[in-house]
Amino acid sequence: MSSNSLSLEPTVWILLKGVLGRSSEYYVFVQKALAEKFVWRFEGTLLGTGGFGSVYCGTLNDGRKVAVKVFHVQLERALESLDTECEVLRNLRHRNLTKVISGCSNNDFKALVLELMPNGSLAKWLHSPSCFLDMKQRLNIMIDVACALHYLHNGYSTPVVHCDLKPSNVLLDQDMIAHVSNFGIAKLLNQEDGITHTATIATFGYVAPEYGLEGLVSTKCDVYSYGIMLMEVFTRTKPNDARFNGNSSLKDLVQSSMPNALYQIIDANLLQEDEEHFAEKLDCISFIMEIALNCSRESPRERSMQY
Repeated sequence: MSSNSLSLEPTVWILLKGVLGRSSEYYVFVQKALAEKFVWRFEGTLLGTGGFGSVYCGTLNDGRKVAVKVFHVQLERALESLDTECEVLRNLRHRNLTKVISGCSNNDFKALVLELMPNGSLAKWLHSPSCFLDMKQRLNIMIDVACALHYLHNGYSTPVVHCDLKPSNVLLDQDMIAHVSNFGIAKLLNQEDGITHTATIATFGYVAPEYGLEGLVSTKCDVYSYGIMLMEVFTRTKPNDARFNGNSSLKDLVQSSMPNALYQIIDANLLQEDEEHFAEKLDCISFIMEIALNCSRESPRERSMQY
């Protein structure tokens, strides 16, 4: 499903009133196949924004909510991002990956229609004051993410590297099952050496050293990001938090707290000293942090991820 294959015929028009930041009514074509299957409306509810586009809510005629990812067509990198997502997702099928329903494309409007994740992103659940995840939920979510990575790295004919794994790119469905999303800068690897180069920069704090410094991309980059995510999920501390500078990092904080001071840095809402089975739960988090540190070693060869 490359973006070129999503050519449109003028069968249906959708009226967007200022949704895309236009001062006047803005009309777009919608893919004929989608129009024949569904009568749907673009609600205009903004779900999120990113460097290459914005995501809005839509509704299909059967009542299903969908997420419509609208790309900024004026940005060349946004169009490259669309091509990449189409190339990566066209043959991938896994319960822990966001499902693409269809797409729309012409000179003025390019979008992907995605399965809507009603519980939003993992980032929201970690850092919003009104949200809370217990230990079991956090562990299950990270197991889901690990399953998605295992499939991307080993379950497809060509290994896929996500390249931007972070909590805002992990979405939660109605059952709190995690789905890895946003493959706009993903890379398909050559089977021979399992490594490629890129000039695209991912999110600071989650990027593996060899990726950030040299543009070297391999599956070990995702493993590194996964380790950082594990730390963030159980400490509720972002790796790009203002407290960290060039001489310190979230990884340093976790490493220096192991094992005796770990309780002091984990999410205060997650574990209380007076609760039942406190020691066992702390041991469990300690083991998880050991996995996180192994995943985020400086050398790619030393990183291990027990899927």
